[in-house]
Amino acid sequence: MSACYFAVVNRSFPSPHLVETPPVTIPQLRFVRTTLPLVFTLLSLAIATAEEPSKVPTDNGVTRSFQRLADTLKPDLAWDAKTPAEHQAWRDKMQPTIVGLLGKMPERVPLEVEWAEEEKFDKFTRYKIYVRTEPNYWAPVYYFVPHERKAKTPAMICLHGHSGIDPYIRLNETPAQKTKTDEHALDYALYMAEHGYVTAAMVVRGWNETCGRQDRAVKSPPRSCHEMSMNAFLLGMTPQGIRCWDAMRVVDFLQTRDEVDPDKIGVCGLSGGGTLTMYLPILDERIKLAMIAGAFSEYRTSIYSIDHCICNCLPGVMRHGEMADVVALFAPRPVLLINGVDDPIFPIDGAREGLGKLKEVYGVLGCPENVDADFFAGGHSWSNNKTLRFLQEHFGE
Repeated sequence: MSACYFAVVNRSFPSPHLVETPPVTIPQLRFVRTTLPLVFTLLSLAIATAEEPSKVPTDNGVTRSFQRLADTLKPDLAWDAKTPAEHQAWRDKMQPTIVGLLGKMPERVPLEVEWAEEEKFDKFTRYKIYVRTEPNYWAPVYYFVPHERKAKTPAMICLHGHSGIDPYIRLNETPAQKTKTDEHALDYALYMAEHGYVTAAMVVRGWNETCGRQDRAVKSPPRSCHEMSMNAFLLGMTPQGIRCWDAMRVVDFLQTRDEVDPDKIGVCGLSGGGTLTMYLPILDERIKLAMIAGAFSEYRTSIYSIDHCICNCLPGVMRHGEMADVVALFAPRPVLLINGVDDPIFPIDGAREGLGKLKEVYGVLGCPENVDADFFAGGHSWSNNKTLRFLQEHFGE
């Protein structure tokens, strides 16, 4: 076969020179003829693909992304003990973890109490006092002392929810407020005082007279949970920790009183007060009994998944356990769970699941009678179906 020739321009000479190239064989021509169409096809596809717009992600909202995070979360300190020794080993790890999450506590000062008001009722006298809990704060407390009582009487710290102190102690009562108190049995501090127990209804820091900047979109009651929470977080503190600190100083006060049995002090609360009731016994071993209402369920299905006030949020707690794991730190101290089966913000399924675990905890410790529940027909409310019997069983007649 004759050689193929290509003209190559040589800019050094005025005319082109012909450069001879190696001959092209028939197989090479066939290869070029068959592969070139494939090359052009692949290039066309690559160009078309590059020009197509990227697919927009769907189901990309923050709610779904956090649901997926929670679905894959495995708490590292969930209770799973089989013996009292294993329980104690677990507690030795979980206790300091939760205490740490509750944040830095205020500076302790010597106990000071100011007595501001006194008013007698049929079955008790109500005092208003101020307990200095730190250098810059005095906790207002309504202190109820029964007229008929033992020389040394059990005492209960009663913590209110987001409605503020007034409906919980029937203070400044309007017809609408009376209806609310009656329907939700909010006056448990009075109820227990009428039945012979000393009660201390603390104004939780951030409400009523202790309010700072009013929470947005909240007209009543005076309340500054947002300011309380944000400032606490920025200082390495938490609203739960600070509020429990105030309650601990109320315990200090109660233990000075002649009418109070210092070894029989308990805590109870509804809603936001119930949340504090979950944490106070962890911080203070002097709390011998707890009654948690409208607050016990699961973090995952309540505070994590449903709109709640930011003051209910304890940063980091879900990495270590669920609510039942937190309450298991009480054991073997008695605890009563109070939940309305129709409570829309603390689902009853989570409460039932948690109760099952707590029965295991108290069973391992040999005191199954120290955990009980009142899952009543109702909503986000208190219930006295079992409170007096529970107090009598564990604090005596």
